Amino acid sequence: MNDFTPTERTKVRRLPQRGSYDRAVVYDILDEGFVCQVGFVAEGRPVVIPTAYGRDGDQLFLHGARASRMLKALRDGAEVCVTVTLVDGLVLARSAFHHSINYRSVVVFGRARVVEAEEEKARALLAFTEHVVPGRWAEVREPTRQELDATLVLALPLAEASAKVRTGPPVDDEEDYALAVWAGVLPLRVSVGEAVPDPRLPEGVGMSDCLARFDPASRRARPA
Repeated sequence: MNDFTPTERTKVRRLPQRGSYDRAVVYDILDEGFVCQVGFVAEGRPVVIPTAYGRDGDQLFLHGARASRMLKALRDGAEVCVTVTLVDGLVLARSAFHHSINYRSVVVFGRARVVEAEEEKARALLAFTEHVVPGRWAEVREPTRQELDATLVLALPLAEASAKVRTGPPVDDEEDYALAVWAGVLPLRVSVGEAVPDPRLPEGVGMSDCLARFDPASRRARPA
């Protein structure tokens, strides 16, 4: 798996030691996230839209209704910037100035293409479903032809991308280390709460293993 080559758009300039062009690092972050932010220009104005996504190899899939302004703009060739950020902890320093956040983030640039082939479109929808809950696709009804026709799917090549990561404790001014103020990191993570059954769920239908044992963080351990 080759690393990404930094470009003028992906090169990390502010605190470059936090930057990474390792493809495995980028893919791990993408695979753990649930929502990406899609930035583009529509009618001369900047727009950023949050949306779900899925990854299949070296492609990032976006999908939605054919009437979507975002998808129509990208379909027509607009350049796009996609970002994903995971927050790992609050970094609490001894001074207000040095408070920070431990995070992992990815930025992807490029132009998306419309997925036309039925087989690739089905694979993209599988990628969306498995991205959220691995194993779920095998349990549910697959999309009908009508549902496939109503859905626009775009593929963004993962060719121009980089990651930026902050880890570790706060970095205070040397004279502030003597202050009697607690400092350190409060870890944060996405966790699963108690499941709420659909009110119309038939009696006796229980959760499958993939749902009962679901762990958001474990989803990133997937092949490239």
